[in-house]
Amino acid sequence: MLYLKIVMGSNFFLDAITLTIFGMGFVFVFLALLVVVTNLMSLLVAKIQHTINDAALLNSNSITELDEKTRAIIEAAIKMHTKR
Repeated sequence: MLYLKIVMGSNFFLDAITLTIFGMGFVFVFLALLVVVTNLMSLLVAKIQHTINDAALLNSNSITELDEKTRAIIEAAIKMHTKR
């Protein structure tokens, strides 16, 4: 009878260890897959963003001319800042 209790007790212990190992393995695989997918999405978004920025830069006429008063104010501010 005592032998039966020891064998059943170790069987439960073995089941608990097996369940723990499978659970930790599942979490590890899930997190590793999450890291890989996140890195791939980051590369994809960076590539798309780079393409969009290049296209917007080629199509936009964002260079604006400053009038003389604004240019003088900016130059005076830069000179005051560099004198510090």
